[in-house]
Amino acid sequence: MLSKLAQLPRETRDTLFLLLVMAWIVLPQVDHLPLWCSLLAASLMLWRGWLALLSRPLPSRWWLLSLLVLTTGATLFSHRTLLGRDAGVTLIVVLLALKMLELRAKRDAFVVFFLGFFTLLTNFFYSQSLLTAAAMLLAVLGLLTALVNAHMPVGKPPLTQAATTAGRMALLGAPIMAVLFVLFPRVAPLWGVPSDAMSGRSGLSASMKVGAIASLALDDSIVMRIRFDGTPPPQSQLYFRGPVLSNFDGREWRAKRGEMASGRLATNTLQVRGVPVKYRATLEPSSRPWLLPLDASPLRPVLPGFDAHMGADLQWLADRPLTELVRYNAVSYPDFSYGPLQMGAGLREELELPIGFNPRTLELAAQLRSDPRYSGGDAQLLVAALLERLHSGGYSYTLEPGSYGRHSADEFWFDRKEGFCEHIASSFVILLRALGIPARIVTGYQGGEINPLDHFFVVRQSDAHAWTEVWLQGRGWVRVDPTAAVAPGRVAALQRLPVPHGMIASALLGSVNPALLVNLRAMWEAVNGVWNQWVLNYTQGKQFELLRNIGFESPSWEDLSYLLIGLIIVASLSGAAWTLWARNRQDPWLRLLATVAQHLRKTGVSIAPNSPPRSIGEQLQRQRGLGDPKLAALHNWLLRLEAQRYAPASGQSGRLATLQTELAKLMLPT
Repeated sequence: MLSKLAQLPRETRDTLFLLLVMAWIVLPQVDHLPLWCSLLAASLMLWRGWLALLSRPLPSRWWLLSLLVLTTGATLFSHRTLLGRDAGVTLIVVLLALKMLELRAKRDAFVVFFLGFFTLLTNFFYSQSLLTAAAMLLAVLGLLTALVNAHMPVGKPPLTQAATTAGRMALLGAPIMAVLFVLFPRVAPLWGVPSDAMSGRSGLSASMKVGAIASLALDDSIVMRIRFDGTPPPQSQLYFRGPVLSNFDGREWRAKRGEMASGRLATNTLQVRGVPVKYRATLEPSSRPWLLPLDASPLRPVLPGFDAHMGADLQWLADRPLTELVRYNAVSYPDFSYGPLQMGAGLREELELPIGFNPRTLELAAQLRSDPRYSGGDAQLLVAALLERLHSGGYSYTLEPGSYGRHSADEFWFDRKEGFCEHIASSFVILLRALGIPARIVTGYQGGEINPLDHFFVVRQSDAHAWTEVWLQGRGWVRVDPTAAVAPGRVAALQRLPVPHGMIASALLGSVNPALLVNLRAMWEAVNGVWNQWVLNYTQGKQFELLRNIGFESPSWEDLSYLLIGLIIVASLSGAAWTLWARNRQDPWLRLLATVAQHLRKTGVSIAPNSPPRSIGEQLQRQRGLGDPKLAALHNWLLRLEAQRYAPASGQSGRLATLQTELAKLMLPT
């Protein structure tokens, strides 16, 4: 690509390279931009490239003004505002594309450069992943290359030279950026991405329509990573608790109003037994407040920067939605019991069913109640009977059961006899309530897997699960997972259902060794986990912990500022001292002579070591001739440099500085 660009006129080459860099910056935004904006930006950039290739004149300012007015109106129509993240990103992409059509002078190029840098930053409004960071690092190098190239002298210096200089600048600036990353105070809300940056993330909800969790099974993204202290519990005990759903309107399950407000009841009745499980969880952003601890956790998770409380249904929630990567320490007891031991008014709400739904299920409940085997109304016997019906009645576990209608429980029990976990759990709870047994649905995640490279336990969206809690006299709420009766491998051995691939994915991946894909994914997730732990999760709390480790007793952001300012002063004084030492160590005249000799060698002129200025000029004349005015001027400059040392004119003490300034203008293209 660079070799083909090198054959074009410099203005055309530089314009096309800049267009390529801008396209790379805008490309990741396509999923977040309105369709018209993506098409317009692509069209304008292609138009600008066509004009550059054919050396055509740029459109008039009236064209640009008209397009600006139209696109501003289109942005207002698409987002209903000109403010906010999405509208702002749309406008900045439009302005960047329009400015490319106004690229006439160096001043316009500088505006494009800085618009490009700003547009680059907006990519992090939507994703802070390692892949995004790597793509934007490449974009930074491209922009720096274009910026360096714009400052290079006339002629046609190769882009590789500008890229080398840009890379060197980036490497020199890397230590400074690392220090700023570590010590620059993270003072909310100035530090971080906009609060809506994580909107639209998939995950659990405070309500559940039958079929909703099945869509999560198609998402293989990571929900959280866990580091257990010791051996993880068996798969059958790995239930990570999310929203508890009690209210049912016939189509949708919802959390009980006020259930999340206080955990006083749950705290008083929760009884834990056995050996505790200690772990540290790293939770991906979800824009929701639930913490998803292992069931059940009686102690408040240690969550720096957040407050957490337990709802009356044992669900732990943060004091605000989690829009950033968070880590917390927790202790859980897989063996537990909780809830009232005797029937009360609160439990009667867990028996409610909407009128006019699932008549055949209600009829089945009446038949079971009249069965002599269950005439005593023993809830445990009825639950066991329903589980046996699921196990031996021809029911199946599937991701694609088809669309359920108004009477979802009737269709499951009598017609389809297949479904995903929420179909099974919903139908199970409806039948239990019809039998007079309090029951509800718990959503969350079940199971997970160990990454063999970094040994983190990984829970994915595809592990989303719905199970039930049944109230039993004298025991309280008891977990009953009806999916385990239909597909025991789903709970005991984490046998996920295979996700159906499209035709293109099947063609691309069909010939690839599945073990290789698993290993590559494990490798990528291990690397991405390090990025999450040490970059995205580098919070103010970790900064303060660093200060405590180096001797600050009660660190604050002011201490961070003082430390950063002190380092800047020390670095500045060190640089000044090194500069003075270098100047005193080497004669400025010799340094200037070495500079011009090194530059001429890069242009192909053979120069012997330790050659004086006159010899260098003679070599230049023999090898390149003096027909070019610039070569003649450089030859004359070398003679003047010699005269400055060996025959200085009186009253010209500042001549060396003048020669140094002139040399920058006389540099030849390499």
